[in-house]
Amino acid sequence: MTPTTATPDQPRTYSSPLPTPRPHLGHALASEWTKLISIRSTLWTLGALVVTVVGIGLLFVAQTVDRDYESISFTTPALFGLMVGQVAVMVLGVLTIASEHATGLVRTTFTAAPDRFRVLTAKYLVFSATAFVVTALSVFVVGIAAMLAHGGSAAGPHAAREWLGALAGCLYVTLLGVLALAIGALVRHSAGAIAVMLGVVTLPPVFGAMLMIWEPVAPVGQLVLQRNVPVALSQLFGMQEGGDLGPAPSDLSQVLIILLVTGAAVAASYAMVGRRDV
Repeated sequence: MTPTTATPDQPRTYSSPLPTPRPHLGHALASEWTKLISIRSTLWTLGALVVTVVGIGLLFVAQTVDRDYESISFTTPALFGLMVGQVAVMVLGVLTIASEHATGLVRTTFTAAPDRFRVLTAKYLVFSATAFVVTALSVFVVGIAAMLAHGGSAAGPHAAREWLGALAGCLYVTLLGVLALAIGALVRHSAGAIAVMLGVVTLPPVFGAMLMIWEPVAPVGQLVLQRNVPVALSQLFGMQEGGDLGPAPSDLSQVLIILLVTGAAVAASYAMVGRRDV
């Protein structure tokens, strides 16, 4: 390469011999994937998810007989581990972004990639894909084990719809993790964001029961008791809720609620990340 001749009033220009492609979303995805698999919290949280879902699920399968599956689906045993394992998904969602604020790595990230919306989009895509795949595989391992162990004629007929319901349940848990990531982007503090997410999961049933005591707001309490995380997951995994609270809402409405809440939090995270210094 022949260097460009510069006049006294013009500085010498330089052209890099290395290719310098324009940054795009693929680069951000590769960067976020590298960061996700490089931190120990990913191994611990996803490992805890797999151990709880598969371990507790297989224990449940071992304690059941064919006739038990007349009223439940083959994927229902995975629900009991997922009720605990969802916490691991939420924790990983928070740590995906809050840990960078705690260590100061977020400054390096935004310096290397000034397009913050692209970075945040890459975080959402990489996390959601990873969380959904690991959750779905864990659930389906339990479901297949239950089908192989108790798929006799005494178990009754089982349609493909129950597997789609379990897939919707995995999507529900993934959306909880995405919501946790959005809360982490807003709060920028790991412990605070995790506390918020634990409140989102555990407090609505308590508030709903309290509201049911006071007659003027009892209808509101009934809505809360019918539409919260534990009830929604139970319903999606084939354990219909109803009884004293009336008919159970549709599976679609349960998914739409968490989708709307998560969408609002994600939109707020984009707005805040774009306005803050870091």
